[in-house]
Amino acid sequence: MAFFDSEIVQQEARQLFVDYQNLVQMGGDYGKFDREGKKIYIEQMESVMERYKVFMKRFELSEDFMAQMTMEQLKTQLGQFGVTPDQMFSQMNMTLERMKSELDKSV
Repeated sequence: MAFFDSEIVQQEARQLFVDYQNLVQMGGDYGKFDREGKKIYIEQMESVMERYKVFMKRFELSEDFMAQMTMEQLKTQLGQFGVTPDQMFSQMNMTLERMKSELDKSV
C-alpha cells in the first residue's frame, strides 16, 4: 500500500493540519490570554510539534516514492529560506522555550 493511500495516514495528516491551524489562529490572541491560558497554549503547541516531528519521520523512513518526494519538496522549500527540517523544529522549540521563560518571569 502506498504511504498516502493509508486511511490512518490521511486521518493523521488532516487532524494534524486542523489542530495546527486552530492553534495558529488562536495564537493571534495569545497576548490576551491569562497566565494559565498561555501555559495551555504552549503545551498544546508543543504537542502538535511533537506529532508533526513523528509524522515527518514517517515520511523520511518510508520507502514509498511519494513520501520521499514530499520530504524532498519540504527540504527544498525550507532550503529556500536557508533552513533544514531539523533547524525548523529547533527554532520552533526555541520560540516555545522563550515563551515559557517569559511566562515564568510574569509570575
